[in-house]
Amino acid sequence: ADCMHRPIITPLWLLLACIIALPPVASASCAPWLDHDLKQLHSGKHLDLCEATQGKPLLLVNTASHCGFTGQFEGLQALHEEYADQGLVIIGFPSNAFEQAAANEEEAAKVCFFNFGVTFLMSETIEVTGASAHPVFQHLAQQQGEPSWNFNKYLVDRHGQVVDRYRQWTSPTSWFLRRAIDKLLL
Repeated sequence: ADCMHRPIITPLWLLLACIIALPPVASASCAPWLDHDLKQLHSGKHLDLCEATQGKPLLLVNTASHCGFTGQFEGLQALHEEYADQGLVIIGFPSNAFEQAAANEEEAAKVCFFNFGVTFLMSETIEVTGASAHPVFQHLAQQQGEPSWNFNKYLVDRHGQVVDRYRQWTSPTSWFLRRAIDKLLL
């Protein structure tokens, strides 16, 4: 009868062994609309959008190599250099939706990487408008409208919610885009 009133004390080593044996807790998954694999621009490297974007604020941009707005690569690179350490992920998506893309990915890569020194992520060339748009851009179009021209910039919060769209004439380094990014990074 005395045994019934004694507290049960589990040795610390047994508790630690049980905790270590528990299966790992799955990390938060990315937004379902970002669960896609692409190639990186003119590369054999794989781009897992879910892995690259999970839990991070995003700036997604449809790009073209021979557009009057192609100089925005410089501003996008400046944003990348300023905000990457704070968690912002910028991804460019080359497209020929407005017939201003390079003839091939090698030429597009030269414009991005050599001419503008781009180090942020660039996907392979995809469709960004119409019925054949990549699912990422179908989702963006449903939320904020499809790109009206090259260099539309979609701001997405760390939970995968599309916050806003900035059209081609909005400079990547504009004060109101930076202010919106700063709010997402809080």
